Amino acid sequence: MQPNHTVTNQVPPLEGYDVADYPAITEYLGRAGAAEALPDLHELGRMAGSPEWITVGDLAEEHPPILETHDRYGNRIDLVRYDPAYHRLMDAAVAHGLAGRPWATGDPHAHLVRSAKFGVWAAVDAGHGCPISMTYAVVPALRHNLDLAARYEPGLTSLHYQPEMIVPTAKRGLIAGMSMTEKQGGSDVRANTTVARSQADGSFLITGHKWFTSAPNSDVLLVLAQTHEGLSCFFVPRILPDGSRNAIFLQRLKDKLGNHSNASSEVEYDEAVGWMIGEPGRGVRTIIEMVNMTRLDCATASAALMRNGTTAAAHHVAYRRAFGVALVDQPLMRNVVADLHVEAEAATLTALWLADLTDRALVDEQSAQLRRISLAISKYFICKRAPMHAAEALECLGGNGYVEDSRMPRLFRESPLMSIWEGSGNVAALDALRAIGREPQTLAALLDEFDSAVGADRAYDEAVAAVKDSLGDTESLEYRARHLVGRLAALLSASLLIRYGHPAVADAYVRSRLDGSWGAVFGTLPGGVDTAALISRATPKL
Repeated sequence: MQPNHTVTNQVPPLEGYDVADYPAITEYLGRAGAAEALPDLHELGRMAGSPEWITVGDLAEEHPPILETHDRYGNRIDLVRYDPAYHRLMDAAVAHGLAGRPWATGDPHAHLVRSAKFGVWAAVDAGHGCPISMTYAVVPALRHNLDLAARYEPGLTSLHYQPEMIVPTAKRGLIAGMSMTEKQGGSDVRANTTVARSQADGSFLITGHKWFTSAPNSDVLLVLAQTHEGLSCFFVPRILPDGSRNAIFLQRLKDKLGNHSNASSEVEYDEAVGWMIGEPGRGVRTIIEMVNMTRLDCATASAALMRNGTTAAAHHVAYRRAFGVALVDQPLMRNVVADLHVEAEAATLTALWLADLTDRALVDEQSAQLRRISLAISKYFICKRAPMHAAEALECLGGNGYVEDSRMPRLFRESPLMSIWEGSGNVAALDALRAIGREPQTLAALLDEFDSAVGADRAYDEAVAAVKDSLGDTESLEYRARHLVGRLAALLSASLLIRYGHPAVADAYVRSRLDGSWGAVFGTLPGGVDTAALISRATPKL
């Protein structure tokens, strides 16, 4: 056997560290009064950074789900078979309260803590986060039908994961999904043709085809269907109360760019039994409460992707040498990694603030108004920034980053999803304009938020004044919606960094993102930025 050559200048594996040991996360929880959650958060962070759980995530990614429409005897079963690794991930996520648990506790920081955990755990695998997110988000929509909520909410808020397909009320824990889009409509759900016919017992028979249904093995699904009154929202269990299978038939699984551990399917409903939640003809208004919660998770997950990419890049350049010098000591690479971190920390701070605002919005109307517009603009902006961030982070590893076992290609494939899910970029931007037009108090609340940071930085003050002036041009608002909404989101992040963030991050963000000097790629920070402080905050502690 030919002896192996000596391997030098290769970076050790990024494992055996605490993913939750990220300053922006721990600092925010401490400042918000949620420090009592830090031990549990760090436990989850150590799991996420351990070789064991990294391998579990790899296995779930490498062994995607398989659709089984029939059993060996020819009976329809319509089940998705998952690798055991997927079930381990789901079990851990549910047990740590990442699903519906916040709705069942009296903790005033329940949604903030859950969001921090959700973002940390996303480092292991993104795919299983989809059903976890939908289970979290379904509860406020379900509460439009108090009888259904009383029966099913205990399972949805449980800390137990039980994947068996049995009667939902007989299970210790439930998983929920949503089934909204159709071939002819996509985001235009009002074009849906699925119909629901009322029965004498108060139930409905639902018939139609859905183009995208993620996690179709979910115990219960929220489904949009047309009634005489218009598009309505229905609660549809996979297994009916009498133990029989509902008439829900899985047609095929989608062959997706990423999110491989999660099954996304086409579903046929052939007089499936469901119960209405919310008012007849008000299905969009009912399900939008679920959508808003999953949009929060979109922003949280995109921020997590940025953190993970920056962490991988910072780890790599700390060990890798080129031209006789460590990459981290080369000025241009320092600019790139520092710039990646500025974006990741700004997105992380904004996502945590949105989750914190969610806790406050449950008891305070002004916070609810602020959250309405802040969530729309941040979902657009943070999720839209993730793919370019992932590409630059991958490039920091060079050719090594283009190889699957670096896990950077997986991160890159995941990065576009959050911008598409729950409303693509245009939908999110137009939703922000809708809030401005129909609920002007939401814009007033956002501008008040901007004003609370005025006086600390001249560039920020000038940017706030400029965006206020631009709002006066109402004729072209829709045409320039992306620019305006992106500007509002950047100013929100800047205001949060000025008031609550690390001074070096706030300085770099304002000087680069607000005055027009920042280029179209990362690594164009102006001179005088404290790159040492930025890179230190980005580098994992092994």
